[in-house]
Formats: sequence, structure tokens, C-alpha cells
Amino acid sequence: MLTDLNIFAIAGAKARHAAARQAVIAQNVANADTPGYRARDLEPFEKTLSRMERDYGSHAPRIVEVTGLGAGSPNGNTVSIEDEMMRAGAAVRDHEIASTIYAKALSMMRSALGGRR
Repeated sequence: MLTDLNIFAIAGAKARHAAARQAVIAQNVANADTPGYRARDLEPFEKTLSRMERDYGSHAPRIVEVTGLGAGSPNGNTVSIEDEMMRAGAAVRDHEIASTIYAKALSMMRSALGGRR
């Protein structure tokens, strides 16, 4: 019974995905003035999760080049600070959601086992 608690694995994977996405976003921002640098992002968490379910294992999210941002800058750089800040906000929300899900699931388990909340 306690060995099949996928909610904890999924919440942990989502939190790790959000943290990895923040790292990629930080690299993009750090290279905002680098000529020819192409903005990158992680694949959506849903794709990483489906690979995890299909292959029964832990998989690092794939880094992909961001497309469809418009013309970019004259030096070939495709980083938009505004877009990166939007992505960073989404990553923070994703991490908060994962942390909340984990905490609530743990609280429910404690309640079910008759423990403290």
C-alpha cells in the first residue's frame, strides 16, 4: 500500500523540473547580450512525465531551443528579458504548486494514519 505513492514522486519530479527550468532561464538571462546566443527552455513537464511513466524511470527534462520569439536582435541573439521573466514566474508557480501538493499529500497521509497534522 505505501509503496505505491506516486503523488510524492510526481510532486518531486515537478519541483525538480521547475528548479531545472529556473537554471536554464538564468543561463538565458546571463547570455542576453551574447551575440548569436539562442534562448533555451525545458520541454513541458507533461512530456517529461509521460516519458517517466512509459520508461518506468527518472528522466532529466530535455532542453529545447525557444522558437517563435520574433526576429530576435540584429546580432542573432534570441533572448528576450521580458519573455524570460514570464518563464521565471511560471517556474516559481510550478515549484510552489509541487511543494503544496507534496505537503498536502503528506498531511493527508498523517491524518489517515492517525498522526499529527
